[in-house]
Amino acid sequence: MNQKTKTTAFPNFRNHILIVGLLFTLFASQISNNLYAVEKDTLKGHWDITIDVDGKSAPAWLEIRRSGPKTLVGQFMCVVGSARPISEIHVQDRKFSFSIPPQWEKGSNDLRVEGEIEGEKIFGTLQTVDGKTQTWTGVRSPALRRTAAPVWGKPIHLLNGNSIKDWHTEGTNQWTIENGILRSAKSGVNLVTNEKFNDFKLHIEFRIPKHSNSGVYLRGRYEVQVTDGKGMEPALDQMGAIYGLLIPNEMVAKEAGEWNTYDITLIGRMVTVVANGKTVISNQNIPGITGGAIDSNEAEPGPIFLQGDHGPVEYRNIIITPAKN
Repeated sequence: MNQKTKTTAFPNFRNHILIVGLLFTLFASQISNNLYAVEKDTLKGHWDITIDVDGKSAPAWLEIRRSGPKTLVGQFMCVVGSARPISEIHVQDRKFSFSIPPQWEKGSNDLRVEGEIEGEKIFGTLQTVDGKTQTWTGVRSPALRRTAAPVWGKPIHLLNGNSIKDWHTEGTNQWTIENGILRSAKSGVNLVTNEKFNDFKLHIEFRIPKHSNSGVYLRGRYEVQVTDGKGMEPALDQMGAIYGLLIPNEMVAKEAGEWNTYDITLIGRMVTVVANGKTVISNQNIPGITGGAIDSNEAEPGPIFLQGDHGPVEYRNIIITPAKN
């Protein structure tokens, strides 16, 4: 046989093996990427979290969302303060982790969270900024979508004359009432209604001295800020805001020491805030609980409570109109 015309099947066979191997690698990589994407998509959403702090339950809230095709980011509210941004949430198998710098806590370390998803629940551990380890569990936040317009019931006056019998505190009470004006003369404890509410309209008037701070908590979970914000730009921590989550479109605060009014409507998660006659938040979705919430059980009714641990404040004419349905 002429040497120049000699052939063999082995080179083609080797080429086929290489091509099959390459296709298998690409296919396996695609499966891995798809599983990774599924894991990330499973984690996406809002989670209501309960932390075990020395045997007592404390509320937290986690939002997870995509940033581009691969990265998960979000925000985390942990017991106190406001929701803090998470620059990246790391995912491996069904486990995830992230860290955020301290906010109001005393300590120099990052707050570190490790978790795992199992069905519609997540659980894990949290390392605080002062090095303590706590366990936590979480469930998906309820959508709270309403399918029908509310039918309003009868208005309830929550300040009955000079009595606060419809309210209670935990700890030593510094609140007093005189001539229909409810007053916290100094920092102390919060004042909480005995009754709990679902959807409602709330009218409330407040007066606050310079540099003081308070808040009106809706269902005990969503704080509408009370500050002396006259002349300031609208902000997440100033009058009219849902603290740390929703910014008002206008600053309408009066001078410190003057009476301001809120007319607030809460239907499911949708909130409208009218401050001093102007709509500053119009039917906006509250994504999660705010710092200082009583719990993270968002599907349940909750009280109105007035923040009393951030300085002097006065309230009057507190009228709530609950929805019947």
